[in-house]
Amino acid sequence: MGGGAETLLNLEVNSSIPICYGSSFGPHDELILLEVDDALLPQFLDDRVVIRGEPDEEAVLCTSSKTYALKFVSTSNSVFLVPPKGCHSVGAETETEIDVTDSAASVVKLAPGHMELMLVAPKLEKLKTLLKQRVYKGDSDDCESDSKLGLYTWQDLADRIQASDDELRDGLRAISAVEIDGYWRLVDDGLMEDLLTMMFRNLDIHGWLSNALREEEVLPVMVDDGYSPTLVLHCLNTNGSKEEKEEGHVWCLNERIVAVFYGRRVLGRCGKRKEVDFMEEWKRTVPSGIDVSMGMLEGEVLTEKIGVDIWVRGFSVSSLPSTPAERFAALFRERQRWEWQHLEPFIRDLSVPGLSSEGLLMKYTRRTQPTADAAPIFSAR
Repeated sequence: MGGGAETLLNLEVNSSIPICYGSSFGPHDELILLEVDDALLPQFLDDRVVIRGEPDEEAVLCTSSKTYALKFVSTSNSVFLVPPKGCHSVGAETETEIDVTDSAASVVKLAPGHMELMLVAPKLEKLKTLLKQRVYKGDSDDCESDSKLGLYTWQDLADRIQASDDELRDGLRAISAVEIDGYWRLVDDGLMEDLLTMMFRNLDIHGWLSNALREEEVLPVMVDDGYSPTLVLHCLNTNGSKEEKEEGHVWCLNERIVAVFYGRRVLGRCGKRKEVDFMEEWKRTVPSGIDVSMGMLEGEVLTEKIGVDIWVRGFSVSSLPSTPAERFAALFRERQRWEWQHLEPFIRDLSVPGLSSEGLLMKYTRRTQPTADAAPIFSAR
């Protein structure tokens, strides 16, 4: 009988085969055992997984839709690696056939343990930092420099961000990034405000309905006003939703999203001020016909009562770290104690596989409640 791995796999019950150390036995650091769930195995066999991470990072394994941490697990048992008969050594400068005798299974390595996969959240923190290097402020601004420094293609980002392709797309969508001339960019808020204001001006001029904007009508007009089709479609996509109808692509602007955008712009300009003054300016700034309320700005503003007045200032969840430990640390640096109604908007987007929102609170906060009917207070653990 042959002595390769095939023999061991086909070994009958209550039978045996001699095992020996082959002449190629050694550490073979290039060979690592990896335990894979049956559901993931087809993606490995079809070459649909990738290891991602830069030299100073712990590597992760990504499928098309999920990210997994790689964890080494030691074992007290002796695990012998026996290659198939006729197998060639891996990683050698010159390939040599590994000896496998007919009378014994030839061992090439004693494995001290194996790697396990643990589902984790994607590491998207670096994404916004990279794209902020060259915020898009218009074609004229880009023309001033031929350098591609600070510009990133999809592949550039995939090589640097520890996330699956699906998670990376979601991350780009969450920060309102857009692909312009092959590079993914963040659009300057001032440029986006000008574009949005012009779009609503054209709504009045041409009698368009904000909930029924025909793409074939909107694009030519906005292009004539000096905006590229890519940027106009990005504005529509960021501030609304698209439907496929007989007359073509029809967009519906989300007035709440538009109102929040203008609210953030006012908060960014005014700093800390009385709520009543902020509301007056916000109402003046938003396009005509759009109603505003403080409830729209959950996760975008902090309020504080000083005397008889309520003061507000910008504090956006989008500016906070995406990892739970760093997120809670930042929140408790801002305030030592949080009521749940004020804390919840700033942790709503946190997602950790295997850990619920309640679990996150138990891990990172200390909850106090003076009386049964009092609102719970959360402080740092």
